Amino acid sequence: MKPAFHNGTVVAAFGRSYQVELDGDATLTCFPRGKRSEIACGDRVQVQKTAEGQGVIAAADPRSALFYRSDAYRQKLIAANVTQIVIVLAAAPTYYEDLLNRCLVAAEHARVHALIVLNKFDLEASGTALERLRLYETLGYPVLPLTAKADVAPLRAPLEGHTSVLVGQSGMGKSTIINRLLPGTEAPTAEMSAALDSGRHTTTHARLYHLDATSHIIDSPGMQEFGLHHIPRDELDHLFIEFRPMIGRCRFANCRHLAEPGCAIDAAVTAGAISERRLASYRRLSKELNR
Repeated sequence: MKPAFHNGTVVAAFGRSYQVELDGDATLTCFPRGKRSEIACGDRVQVQKTAEGQGVIAAADPRSALFYRSDAYRQKLIAANVTQIVIVLAAAPTYYEDLLNRCLVAAEHARVHALIVLNKFDLEASGTALERLRLYETLGYPVLPLTAKADVAPLRAPLEGHTSVLVGQSGMGKSTIINRLLPGTEAPTAEMSAALDSGRHTTTHARLYHLDATSHIIDSPGMQEFGLHHIPRDELDHLFIEFRPMIGRCRFANCRHLAEPGCAIDAAVTAGAISERRLASYRRLSKELNR
């Protein structure tokens, strides 16, 4: 008699082993079949029990969304079936604007909502950081100032009804947000290195937490880079949302918006309708994808 199949959700991913929360609250440590694993935290799966507290992942359901990064050689799955990406920034350690733009491109590619959180808003440099983020508010991306260690309440309403994934550089306070939202979770945190202006990796794997019956949040490891090699280069301009009204208006139909004459995007930057910072980020990414 074959073991029965059980439905569940992947709530933690540790390389090739996964914690699967079965419908009914029991949790199993599961392994995928075969050598390759394409499972992400947040996936809905069917598992078969193999021993007490253990099982094998037999199949995964189709995903509504997948958030991941990739370089020329491999991809790193971050979270599946999310409806919102929460990009956590802070004035210190200094956040990389290029990384922010890449996360927004990935959100557009996955067709999910994006929220920008400026954490550690009690820091003196936060005012300047917030002014730079006003650009993204004008594009339609909400920006939420937050001091998670003091009061995380302003974040609760934007998380309601969503399956959100927290992403960002190390040291921005993602785990502090988790600990404040869910007291007793005890996600590891660490102070940043002032000398290196960087944070230490404290979250080593993705983990899903339940805020309530309809709201869930996935904490992910900090990152210093975000490759997007899975995105076709000819789709990239559509993923910079303010470029869309200008697409098709360039002199040349195959304009890549790099240095071609008669580029409508370049003209919009000159006219002040598109930010030079965003065009510069697009061009860096476009050249990377064209290799």
